[in-house]
Amino acid sequence: QVEKRLELVKQVSHSTHKKLTACLQGQQGVDADKRSKKLPLTTLAQCLTEGSAVLGEDSLLGKMLRLCGEAEDKLAQELIHFELQVERDVIEPLFVLAEVEIPNIQKQRKHLAKLVLDMDSSRTRWQQSAKSSGLASNLQPSGAKADALREEMEEAANRVEICRDQLSADMYNFVAKEVDYANYFQTLIEVQAEFHRKSLALLQNVLPQIKAQQEAWMEKPSFGKPLEEHLAVSGREIAFPVEACVTMLLECGMQEEGLFRVAPSASKLKKLKAALDCCVVDVQEYSADPHAIAGALKSYLRELPEPLMTFELYEEWIQASNIPEQEKRLQALWSACEKLPKANYNNIRYLIKFLAKLTEYQDTNKMTPSNVAIVLGPNLLWPQADGNMTEMMTTVSLQIVGIIEPLIQHADWFFPGDIEFNVTGNYGSPMHVNHNANYSSMPSPDMDHADRRQHDQARRPLSVATDNMMLEFYKKDGPCLCVPPSMGVRVMDTSWVARRGTSAGRKAASTPPAAQPPAPP
Repeated sequence: QVEKRLELVKQVSHSTHKKLTACLQGQQGVDADKRSKKLPLTTLAQCLTEGSAVLGEDSLLGKMLRLCGEAEDKLAQELIHFELQVERDVIEPLFVLAEVEIPNIQKQRKHLAKLVLDMDSSRTRWQQSAKSSGLASNLQPSGAKADALREEMEEAANRVEICRDQLSADMYNFVAKEVDYANYFQTLIEVQAEFHRKSLALLQNVLPQIKAQQEAWMEKPSFGKPLEEHLAVSGREIAFPVEACVTMLLECGMQEEGLFRVAPSASKLKKLKAALDCCVVDVQEYSADPHAIAGALKSYLRELPEPLMTFELYEEWIQASNIPEQEKRLQALWSACEKLPKANYNNIRYLIKFLAKLTEYQDTNKMTPSNVAIVLGPNLLWPQADGNMTEMMTTVSLQIVGIIEPLIQHADWFFPGDIEFNVTGNYGSPMHVNHNANYSSMPSPDMDHADRRQHDQARRPLSVATDNMMLEFYKKDGPCLCVPPSMGVRVMDTSWVARRGTSAGRKAASTPPAAQPPAPP
């Protein structure tokens, strides 16, 4: 049984030694320094360090490469120590077992077989000598020759006995040492565990440093990121894209007909969004295309993970809009406003104040509070639900109009006090220079229509692209809201919504309730 097991153990040990050696990344049999130079991790660490030097410490990538290069170099040193220990405590003992100890026992077994043959040969010669002397089988041959043959036979038998004892001892030792052989594999796992523990400790030590560099880096994308995260990183109260777009529109877009409704050039919009993500905007370039600025603002609001008016308050907003009595409806909307988180409240206040200012020019830009609510409402509030967003929004867009329009009409009642739109003075970009002085002043809402048109045409060309995804304007004289036939939306009664007409008529129809809600605690 032991002899059969010897061959099996030899095969398994030899195969394990071969595979384990193949796992080593360093060159086997050389010292640690030479191993380090050939290690892939060391090469990677050198590449990262060199890349950091090229990019410089003033860039985020340069800092990341330096930290990662140092971490990879430490991991390489741990790997070298791990492989040297595995080689010493596991690979070499397995080699000795498979190539020395077991083969020695097998050689001893072959040697025993040879000695047995020699002993049998000596016995045969001694027996033939006895036959040739003609003695009876029960008598021992005598004479010098017979004595020599007998001594040879006895000596051969003695050698067989000694060899057999030695082989038995070696086999028993092999069986007894199986615990030691099994311990090689326990050692392998223990060494691996220690290596991974140390590697994990190294990585856990460097990871907070990497995250700290990431968090400290101010130039982070804002589109598609949560509002609170963007404000926390940038140290702002008003989101950068909102402030930058509003400030630019105040300078160059208040007179633009169909602002927020006319679609901009796709390439211009993409470029402006990318620039806003980098917190760098060339105001001079976009002053001639306010529709691109308005499109970027709509895109930012639409791409927020959660609408500016929040999912949590969605049902409350909708319920408030369904109240038929105007004063109670406004009170309910005010109550919902007060429940907004501080960051959302500050930004919606800023935006509504701007939109109210935009509607002061409605005779020129055709953007009444209802029109603004139609095109911007779906970007400020939408339900938290799966499914086709377009179909879902068409079913609730009319209700959302009923929420946004009163906020714009009564902006000073919902959000009392004046507001400074250019909060930072430079749109928040450390690399930006305020070019506001380069623009001609914005025409007054009281300027003659022909003069405004002449002023506007002299300043920039008109855009002719239209946004086909937005709802139609209110009809001038019609009693209901019109939508494209393809939308399949049921026309709902909006008799409580203020109609378009003269400025005086609109103001009279949108007078806020006399009793303002109490200030929040």
